Amino acid sequence: MRNWISHHPGREHMPRHRHARGYAALILAGGYTEAGDHGRLRVQPGHVVIHPAYEAHQDHFGSGGATVLNLPLNISYSHRALTGYVPDPDSIARLAERDIAAAAAALEETFQPLDLRLGDWPDKLAAALASGLDIDIGSWAAEMKLAPQSVSRGFRQAYGVSPKRYRMEQRTLRALEQLRTWSGSLAALAAESGFADQAHLTRSLVALTGLTPRQLRVNCVQA
Repeated sequence: MRNWISHHPGREHMPRHRHARGYAALILAGGYTEAGDHGRLRVQPGHVVIHPAYEAHQDHFGSGGATVLNLPLNISYSHRALTGYVPDPDSIARLAERDIAAAAAALEETFQPLDLRLGDWPDKLAAALASGLDIDIGSWAAEMKLAPQSVSRGFRQAYGVSPKRYRMEQRTLRALEQLRTWSGSLAALAAESGFADQAHLTRSLVALTGLTPRQLRVNCVQA
């Protein structure tokens, strides 16, 4: 079980990072604020955060640190709630000592959706950037009565990445999700996803995942 549990000291800051494999984080003790591709969250014991493959986030831990049980995902959570809680986290932790797959299954069975997202302006901007709409940062800042420079600086501090980069990564994640069932050409997918051309889409997917579209399609078939 030791390999599945992470211990984080108080006030630790974990810079933005990306996981190639999906997993579920079950908070056993302490708490932290996470800012990632699905918004900014504040979690505490019993909360669960689902991290699909290639999702990125950064974490700021509270004064008491945190203990987290990281469980492999048994199924795709792409179209399910990504945050929630379990009524009895201790029983899942005890089960993980004997059988990590059974613990993951128990988490899936007892998972209850719960929206843990924060609603400050950086989170509203993140949602706007992830919407797929062509958001002009200057106009958005003016509507919020904020200086554009303050918006870029504050967003980077909250999310660990610039608004421009965040938007591109969200666009790439949407294309990656579509690629799983896409039957048309990559050029058509690029146009559908808002990329300049197929080469632009390919470069973005490789930068995000380290894999070409062809390799990603093979992985989807084998999954």
